[in-house]
Amino acid sequence: MDNATEPKNLLIVEDEPTLSELLQDYFRASNYQTHIIARGDEVIAWLEENKTDAIILDLMLPGLDGLEVCKLIRQRWNIPILITTAKVEEIDRLLGLELGADDYICKPYSPREVVARVKTVLRRVQSSTQEIELTIPIELRPQKCQVVICGKTIDLTATETALLELLMSEPGRIFSRNLIMDRIYKDYRIVSERTIDSHIKKLRKKLNQDSDQQEIIHSVYGVGYKYEPN
Repeated sequence: MDNATEPKNLLIVEDEPTLSELLQDYFRASNYQTHIIARGDEVIAWLEENKTDAIILDLMLPGLDGLEVCKLIRQRWNIPILITTAKVEEIDRLLGLELGADDYICKPYSPREVVARVKTVLRRVQSSTQEIELTIPIELRPQKCQVVICGKTIDLTATETALLELLMSEPGRIFSRNLIMDRIYKDYRIVSERTIDSHIKKLRKKLNQDSDQQEIIHSVYGVGYKYEPN
């Protein structure tokens, strides 16, 4: 049994009834409350009316494929997503993670492994949230293009605001430059990676006006940037 005081809610998006019911049995045995959806085009409507702590999302789905579902979810929610699929090619794995998946599990898999991977992702999310609560007090005010750090108000440009809002939406997640361009700029064809680096540099300078201020935007060499105020 899971040691959590309250059962976690889990959404299983899988069109193979035998597999989805097997996963459901294993997760219920670990004190999870589960719901099964067999079509990709029914997921968003369900999420608009219900809450879940994590999503197990198959790629090959009727109605709407899993990658499109993942992309739509990421546009509105920060729910942990674990993609499951029989597609083992590297391009599929990288594409899934680029769209915002938190983990990738190849079929055939052990249901016990899936349960363990979900628990790991949820622990990581919980730990990240607790660390942020204990570190730098920061409040973003998108409508005013301002951020308040340790009680000090800092004015931002519209681009800097959008950039910080994106990074803060998923603390600890590494955002590639291409993904930032796709999310921030309406016409990213006129934007280069150097433009992203320049905006990050200016944003960092504003956020670190005090010499003793901790770094909250971190560079990941060769990959991109992440927000992690600890």
